[in-house]
Amino acid sequence: MVRDGYKFVLPLVILVGLSVFLHLPVLTALLVLLTAFTAFFFRNPNRQIPDGANLIVSPADGKVVKISKDETGEQTLCIFLNVFNVHVNRAPIAGSIARFEYKRGKFKVAFDEEASRVNEQNIVSFTGQELSLVVKQVAGLIARRVICWKKPGDNVERGELFGLIRFGSRVDMVMPAHVNIRVKVGDKVRGGSTIIGDY
Repeated sequence: MVRDGYKFVLPLVILVGLSVFLHLPVLTALLVLLTAFTAFFFRNPNRQIPDGANLIVSPADGKVVKISKDETGEQTLCIFLNVFNVHVNRAPIAGSIARFEYKRGKFKVAFDEEASRVNEQNIVSFTGQELSLVVKQVAGLIARRVICWKKPGDNVERGELFGLIRFGSRVDMVMPAHVNIRVKVGDKVRGGSTIIGDY
């Protein structure tokens, strides 16, 4: 479980103990279920990070809901996370954090295409030896907090944890035209282990 989860799980554990002490079986059962779900939500499973040069891995678990290309050839890939997906985010390439921007905004449902433009989000730019790309942690209707643990200048390895989105949202990747995308709309991806593309 990621460290951010303890501030939610530990109070629930205390409430479970209190409800047991007060002999409130129905409340105890509900609190146990809530505690288990919260711990499940903040899980951080081990992932096998693929070896090989010039690979881009998924920054998040979820479902690919959109792949688009603009007039310059720049490509955007959108991943939707539901509340049952792992919500930690991982660096898609090895390199450094070139830029970080927090953008205030709305909380539209995450699968709405407009969410990428108007919702609250963190915009994280990664720069490697041969490639630069952007990952957007986009808040949703339920996800009201996007967290980035890194700052500009920090080095990251491919697949390394860099942030978290609480309770369902989306992650967008913006990549140059020469990236060969290996996934398609509808594919389910796993953060840090699914190869999104190569260059």
